[in-house]
Amino acid sequence: MRPYATFSIVAFDPARQEWGVAVASKFLAAGAVVPWARAGAGAVATQSYANTRFGPEGLARMAEGLSAEETLAALLSEDPEREKRQVGLVDRQGRAAAFTGSECLPWAGHRVGEGFCCQGNLLVDERTLEAMAETFVKTSGELADRLAAALLAGDRAGGDRRGRQSAAILVVREGGGYGGFNDRYMDLRVDDDPDPVVKLKDLVELHHLYFGVSRPEDLLPIDEALAREIQQLLRHAGYYSGEITGVYDEATRRALETLFGIENLEERWQTGDRIDRVAWTFLRRRFGFAEGG
Repeated sequence: MRPYATFSIVAFDPARQEWGVAVASKFLAAGAVVPWARAGAGAVATQSYANTRFGPEGLARMAEGLSAEETLAALLSEDPEREKRQVGLVDRQGRAAAFTGSECLPWAGHRVGEGFCCQGNLLVDERTLEAMAETFVKTSGELADRLAAALLAGDRAGGDRRGRQSAAILVVREGGGYGGFNDRYMDLRVDDDPDPVVKLKDLVELHHLYFGVSRPEDLLPIDEALAREIQQLLRHAGYYSGEITGVYDEATRRALETLFGIENLEERWQTGDRIDRVAWTFLRRRFGFAEGG
């Protein structure tokens, strides 16, 4: 079995009731092996000669009410090669636990904090985990942003001593998936890239653009000046052939809604006479319009 050297962070956000894992490694497609999470149960990162049964079995135990410590003890007791394993868990209440086996390749270790744990093996040194823990605690925003920031801090502090290849982030909450049909709020992977953690952070920002909820303070009223600019952009993009009148009429609205759909911005579409600032800024850049027209 090939050693699965990596560094990861597992965490819980009590305010949003989210559980998540972020991971990076000099290994192809780390996101296919390391991160596991289920809303209402918890999250697991399994690595270093990874026992992938720790993911589903750990989540099942925590869903039944076992704590992270109790689940970890049960998983290790059933694994004859436990000293090769490294695992981090948070349970449904946000209690964290981690284990680093004595046969994990150095540098290897973990850090457990309130609502999170960081773990890594085959690292340059312990500064990777220290940077991750410190950054996670100090960073504000939603869980995905805090996980991505922590992962980047660990990467820049040293990371996997063999180099870089892949990274991933998984965040779950009840009904958090597309259309509310599952709990996978965010499931992003960079499977093979020279700088995967930076690429992953960019993908997190794109996820916010495409799937983020419009905030009231980001809704711009469509006045005459903005309607004129919208018509100019729509004509430039090939979705509007009418006059530039500055009137947000039905033809303009239909053309703009079509463009939102084409650009996968339907989650930010507004039915009234307002437009989402984040989406509008993206469209300006997308079609080469300077700020303000």
